[in-house]
Amino acid sequence: MLVAGENVEPRRLASVSALAHPPRVIGVFRRDALHHSLTRQGPGLGLWQVADPGNVGTLIRSVDALGGAYLALSDGCADPTGPKAVRASMGALFRVPLIPLEEASRPWIALVPRGAGRLEPLERGTYVLGAEREGLPAELVAECDASATIPVAAGAESLNVAMAGTIALYEASRGRSS
Repeated sequence: MLVAGENVEPRRLASVSALAHPPRVIGVFRRDALHHSLTRQGPGLGLWQVADPGNVGTLIRSVDALGGAYLALSDGCADPTGPKAVRASMGALFRVPLIPLEEASRPWIALVPRGAGRLEPLERGTYVLGAEREGLPAELVAECDASATIPVAAGAESLNVAMAGTIALYEASRGRSS
C-alpha cells in the first residue's frame, strides 16, 4: 500500500543518499513487505555466502529478467535490501521471491569452475553458486544432486558469480523456449 508523500528539500535527500547524483524521489518499505509467494516457474538460483551486495542485486535482476523462480540465500550472503543490492536489482527486488537456501527446490546443481559436466538447461530446481573467492565448499557440493561447469577459454580462471548465475538462467530459458 502506498501512502501520500511529502516534499523534502533536495539537500536533505542528498544527505541520506550514497549516490554521487542523489535521487529526487525515495521510497521506504518494510522488509517483510518483500515476501512473495513462489508462483513463478522455472529454476531458481541458490547463493552460498555471496558477500558482494552488487552481485546479489545483479542476480536478483537476472532471475527477474530470465524467468527464474526465486533467489535462495544462505546465511552469510549480503543483505538484498542494502543500498548497493537494491540499486543493482533495478526494482526486481520487489518482484523476485527471496527464500532461505534450505527451502530451494531440488534438484540442486552445483556450479563449479572446473571438473564437472557441461551445464544443461534445468526446468525446475536450483543452480547453486558459491562465494566470490572460495566457491562452494566440498560438503555442499556433495549435498547437491549434480555438478556442472560453464566452459571458459583456456587460461581464464573463472567467471564472476553474477555472470555464472546469469548464464545458467539464460541456458535454462533457451531450453524452455525451444
